[in-house]
Amino acid sequence: MSTPQLRRLRARLLTPVDEHTVRWVPDGVVTIDTSGQISAIEAYTGQAVDEDLWPSVLLPGFVDAHVHFPQTRIVGAATGPLLDWLARSTFPEEARFAQPSHAERVASVFATSLAAAGTTLSFVYGSVHAAASDALLSALAARGQRAVVGPVWMNSGGPPELMVDTAATIDGVEGLVERWHGHDAGRLQVAVIPRFALSCTADMMKAAGELARRHDLWVSTHLSENREECRVAIELFGTADYLAVYEDAGLLHDRSLYAHCIHLSASEWDRFAAAGAVVAHCPDSNFFLGSGGMPVNELLQRGIPVAMGSDIAAGRSFRISRALSSAYDNALLTGASRTPAELLWWGTRGGALALGQPQVGAIQVGLEADLVCLDLPDWVEQLDEALGWILFDHDAPRPRKTWVRGRVVWDRSQAGAGYLG
Repeated sequence: MSTPQLRRLRARLLTPVDEHTVRWVPDGVVTIDTSGQISAIEAYTGQAVDEDLWPSVLLPGFVDAHVHFPQTRIVGAATGPLLDWLARSTFPEEARFAQPSHAERVASVFATSLAAAGTTLSFVYGSVHAAASDALLSALAARGQRAVVGPVWMNSGGPPELMVDTAATIDGVEGLVERWHGHDAGRLQVAVIPRFALSCTADMMKAAGELARRHDLWVSTHLSENREECRVAIELFGTADYLAVYEDAGLLHDRSLYAHCIHLSASEWDRFAAAGAVVAHCPDSNFFLGSGGMPVNELLQRGIPVAMGSDIAAGRSFRISRALSSAYDNALLTGASRTPAELLWWGTRGGALALGQPQVGAIQVGLEADLVCLDLPDWVEQLDEALGWILFDHDAPRPRKTWVRGRVVWDRSQAGAGYLG
């Protein structure tokens, strides 16, 4: 929406320092330089500012590590559990993304929905159609948004109209890599995304692993979301456990992002941690589909990196604050309480670091100005009160503004009265 220029923003400031510590500035000024980096942070003492946002609060933008572009229009489709939900709701909608006009329309809604939720870094699953992912990357590029995007790989276990053979899938991904990977100093990246074991042959998954290594790409897939899924995967591939399916394909390493991870054995957790892989925790989706609770203590004890996923559309909101609220509930239900500060880390700086993007995720001099401005009542004065409002008030309005690299990508005052699209 706007070109970065030297700007000074006044607001309350809230940012993670580390996994357990949050910095709270009741009245501060953030200076953003012409490159889109944060060049100064100071207390407000009456100095001139370009934009006075107080008593709103500035936070680092949220990180969504698992979100499905072609599911934008099926939020609330209560046709679960997982395998039934895929067949009845997800696959029919995803087939429509073969139509370029449909992909382009939804790309506009999806990109705006991310920005309107305060999300400034996302890891996005496309449909099987490389052209649809291209349409989304074009929309994100035009808006200045930051994302990792890839089409899903599927050649088995789904409707015929969504089957794409391995060679065609590789060609599509390589075309996206050539056009988009590393675009605008790395703001946009391309990923390799075999949907999950039930939708890919062993040969396709091995080819996915080889392509990712060849281009040094992130890989992502679903793991142990649903007990029936686990049973079928082990039966199909004849492995001792579900994780071994991906190990055998060369898909388990320190640039692997696995969504859900609910029903893993102790051995699987140990191998997962040794590989340096990352969990995308999707608690709202897990609740909605009745998949189960992710055992938080298992990964905390092993130091496994965690990022939050909205998992639209089984997740019911693009807002990562909503997913963090569900993560709080999930932790309590699985005997592993999480403090608001720890949750905020997962949804911002911790998520960015887990995805290999250390240049964002905190309000800190030298980092890129990926920020979100949220309304906060003026009577909220203490850090614990602010965290409570930010994470647990589901009735709060959309963010006031969102910036990526100092550029406004969402401004509620200019959004109009209609739906996001």
